[in-house]
Amino acid sequence: MAFAIDEINRNSNLLPNVTLGYSLYDNCATLGISFRASLSLASGQEEQFLLDETCVGAPPVLGIVGDSYSTFTIAMSSVIGLYKLPIVSYFATCPCLSDRQRFPSFFRTIPSDTFQVRAMIQILKHFGWTWAGLLVSDDEYGLHAARTFQSDLAQSGGGCLAYTKILPWGNDPAELKRIVEVMKKSTARVVIVFSHESYSIGLVEEVARQNVTGLQWMASEAWTSASLLQTPRLMPYLGGTLVIAIRRGEIPGLRDFFLRIRPDLHYNNSYRNNIVNQFWEYTFQCRFAPPPAGWVETGGARCTGDEDILNVESELFDVSELRPEYNIYKAVYALAYALDDMLHCVPGRGPFSGNSCATLQNMEPWQLVHYLQNVNFTTPFGDEVSFDENGDALPIYDVMNWLWLPDGRTKIQNVGEVKESAEGEELTLDEEKIFWNFESKQPPRSVCSESCPPGTRMARKKGTPECCFDCIPCSEGKISNKTDSMECTSCPEDFWSSPQRDHCVPKKTEFLSYHEPLGICLTTASLLGTFVCVIVLGIFTFHRSTPMVRANNSELSFLLLASLKLCFLCTLLFIGRPRLWTCQLRHAAFGISFVLCVSCILVKTMVVLAVFKASKPGGGTSLKWFGAVQQRGTVLVLTSIQAAICTAWLVSASPAPHKNTQYHNDKIVYECVVGSTVGFAVLLGYIGLLAILSFLLAFLARNLPDNFNEAKFITFSMLIFCAVWVAFVPAYVNSPGKYADAVEVFAILASSFGLLVALFGPKCFIILLRPERNTKKAIMGRGTTRS
Repeated sequence: MAFAIDEINRNSNLLPNVTLGYSLYDNCATLGISFRASLSLASGQEEQFLLDETCVGAPPVLGIVGDSYSTFTIAMSSVIGLYKLPIVSYFATCPCLSDRQRFPSFFRTIPSDTFQVRAMIQILKHFGWTWAGLLVSDDEYGLHAARTFQSDLAQSGGGCLAYTKILPWGNDPAELKRIVEVMKKSTARVVIVFSHESYSIGLVEEVARQNVTGLQWMASEAWTSASLLQTPRLMPYLGGTLVIAIRRGEIPGLRDFFLRIRPDLHYNNSYRNNIVNQFWEYTFQCRFAPPPAGWVETGGARCTGDEDILNVESELFDVSELRPEYNIYKAVYALAYALDDMLHCVPGRGPFSGNSCATLQNMEPWQLVHYLQNVNFTTPFGDEVSFDENGDALPIYDVMNWLWLPDGRTKIQNVGEVKESAEGEELTLDEEKIFWNFESKQPPRSVCSESCPPGTRMARKKGTPECCFDCIPCSEGKISNKTDSMECTSCPEDFWSSPQRDHCVPKKTEFLSYHEPLGICLTTASLLGTFVCVIVLGIFTFHRSTPMVRANNSELSFLLLASLKLCFLCTLLFIGRPRLWTCQLRHAAFGISFVLCVSCILVKTMVVLAVFKASKPGGGTSLKWFGAVQQRGTVLVLTSIQAAICTAWLVSASPAPHKNTQYHNDKIVYECVVGSTVGFAVLLGYIGLLAILSFLLAFLARNLPDNFNEAKFITFSMLIFCAVWVAFVPAYVNSPGKYADAVEVFAILASSFGLLVALFGPKCFIILLRPERNTKKAIMGRGTTRS
């Protein structure tokens, strides 16, 4: 502070023609002394103020630099704020001091703990430390930091606190031992400390006593220059500590200023308050004579004031790590620049009522507060100094690392910085420089629960912080594709979860395909049946003039073969991916083809009965009702009825393709929904009605006396047909997905093969292998001997 005042007084551009004075006070780390000093400074009743006759009219003290403790500063500012006297602290970091209602004239050149907490959270996030313990001192500094830490950590989602412990006042071995026991039992490997070294030394010594290793310490700026902790005995436990440090600065000329210091030989009444004289005696192990009255004689050489201070090794002359000192320097300059701005006010353009200005003779403390609020300057080190609306300085911190060297020495090195920007806190770390006090020489792992991999979700453990959780695999149909997912998301309708539950895959599609064994077999059977129909049709065409073909109503036989071929071919519509036209056509083609087939059989049966009746006396008239035209007409009418049923069905409730997911969650079964169950039932019922009618008529004609009675074969074929379709209904109803189509195809093929073999097998056998029986006599039963 003395250097800054001296530098300002020698600066012709800053406060010209104005000389600043100062008084230095030691609070002795006692709240009462700080509080009494603040009252004296604010009231101007301090007995040590010696005013020149030219310094009348203005208050003796224009501003206060201090205090260093947050608790003391709160007490001081509560009093100073009543007088609106500006106070600029260089070390008080409590967030509560940002309250402009309580502390209207408070400013500080050190960032608030609010930002320091956020800086620590950034470091936790950077290394993935989500599980940490918190130790705080039992004062405003520590307690406010604990509250801020707990709230900000929860909001940022950066982790949880395994424990929060308040370090006791003084030396309480039992309490310290209990805290260390908690640290040992906890799974948290990171310990965060918000405490001055005077609070922490007892705890660290207890840690050393119990040999608690494997902890990564992270401390607030109070540990920046904690020389009590940086000892060879404690560094095995504290090595690698990361400290949020006050911004380091350089003050040109400060060391030379220190070297020019000389003691005051005219000490008389000021000996006890002259810290330079006390420093001189301590450094050179001498004493000034004569000692003051009541002063204890210590012996030793006499101090002359001419001792060579260059030969002295003292921390006082090390200006490479100016941190709190740099804040003091900025605080003094902030008050000086505010006073300079006030003195440069142009009358009539001032900021106060009536555009007035304040003068050095009539100024009020609150007027200087106004200018201090708007101060803005840059230090020789290049740092910008200004205050926000709460009196807080621009937040910026250095990140320090305690390096424990093999020879036992300690080195404090800068490994990064944290600063406020428009995007938030910016953390910059040089990880290669960081010393980790672990065998692996790598950052420790400090989590309550390991991260949940993709495919799982986090499930909170009851009664534990949110960082403690179990990893639950996602259920079927749901996925999580990120680490530490809170919920599993459902896959889209046409997708399903992969086996690892980390991504969605298209659902398998299932339908009666041409590429699977079942589809290949059914397709082969369908084509085989069609091929056999073509062969039989060729045989009948080639032998169309023979009695066997002519006697069996060749026209109806050809029509029957054509309808059977259509029955075989219509099964191909049931194979392959269902589409709208195949769904509409498959049942219509199947229904019409089978009705055409059964109609031909029914008419053939009726013709057989009519021929037998005509062979009896008086029965010739019955044949006129069963001529070729009537046969064709009957078949056409019966088939047209089925065509009308199919048309009405397709118009009212057409079958359509459908993606069915009820059978399998992970599969899409493509099927054709019938649209109208009634329409499908009527279609099958009409076929069944004609089949039963054909079966009954053929059964009645089975014992007619012809040698080749076709009614027997019709009876047998209809028996096969009915048996197949009676078995089809329950099998179709109970078969899911593609198997329902397979059952229907099988029923069509089985019944078609049954009709083809039963009706045309014996005839082809006689035509091809027994040509001697393909004569009119043989067919009519004459010229043969019955056994």
